[in-house]
Parts: sequence; C-alpha cells; structure tokens
Amino acid sequence: MARPFAGERLVIASHNRGKLVEIAELMQPFGIAVTGAAELRLPEPEETGTTFEANAELKALAAAQASGLPALADDSGLAVVALDGAPGIYSARWAGPDRDFARAMALVERRLQGQSDRRAAFVAVLALAWPDGHIETMRGEVLGQLVFPPRGTRGFGYDPIFLADGESETFGEMAPARKHAISHRAVAFRKLVATCFRR
Repeated sequence: MARPFAGERLVIASHNRGKLVEIAELMQPFGIAVTGAAELRLPEPEETGTTFEANAELKALAAAQASGLPALADDSGLAVVALDGAPGIYSARWAGPDRDFARAMALVERRLQGQSDRRAAFVAVLALAWPDGHIETMRGEVLGQLVFPPRGTRGFGYDPIFLADGESETFGEMAPARKHAISHRAVAFRKLVATCFRR
C-alpha cells in the first residue's frame, strides 16, 4: 500500500546541483523544506544497480538511513535508440569525473556517426525512501530526437541536444517552467505527488 508523506523536511539524495535545484522547484508548492545530501555531508553511495530503479532506490535508502529523514533520489539518463539504450544508467559517467557534459554530448555525436536514427528518450526514476526501509518508486519518460550541435545554455546534462517530440526548443533552450511541465522528471514527479503528496 502506498505511504503518504507526512513530514516537513526532505533530503534530496543528490550531489548534482542542477538536479537539486530542479527537484527543489518541483517541491516548492508543498511547503516542504528541502536539504541536499552535500549540505548534510552525506557520502555518495556507489551506483551498483543495473537499472534506473535500482540506483534511485539505493541512493534514496542510503540517504534516508544516514540522515534519519525521508529522502528523495533521482536516477536519470539519456537512452539513445541507435546506441541500444546507451548511455542509459551510465549517462553521468560518460561525462567523466569532472562531469563535463560537453564532452559527453560530443561522445554521443561521435558514436552516432553513420547512423540516421536520432530517436532518444530521457528517463527519470524517483525513489522516495523512509529510514525504516519503505520505498515508493515512480518512472517518467519523454520521447524525442537528438540534435547537433547542442542548442541552448539552460538546464543541465544532455539538455542542449534533446528535442522532445512536438517541441521546437531543446531542453537547453526552454524556459524552466516549460521544461518542468513536460520533462521526464516532471512525469515521474506527478506520479509521486499523486501517490504520496496529496494534501
């Protein structure tokens, strides 16, 4: 049975500044105080899962148990059809230890040379964990095409090369409010709200 969130404080189990800002903005209407894992000096657990779901749950549970507070984790990435779903769960690793996503986007472009299929999906899985081990997990996806060269300086990660179906701007060009309305993270978040944050 789904567990409603009844607290006033939530840990965001991420050290990714862009992700933290985006999730905090999504949480704002609920009047819940949000704290990032880095602010609490929580270690980043090794992502040993083989799916977005497994990694999101692993991160959320580690943060909840270390902090004694409910924790929300996101595992997300770009899945490119012509690359058999890569970079997928390794999306951040393609950017290297310094998280250089210009490098990661260039790597995607190189891997796609000679391929005409530019279809891709952004995938986000949100896991909300409590210190007692209970977890609620939601998945969101948005389909689109990859465009090169990258367009726009908004967003983060692979946003400048992702053009969602039916849109004329990449996620890197979109105003934050528009992106929050249609993104993979927004889809997962709406499911989470319907399950756990109804007031």
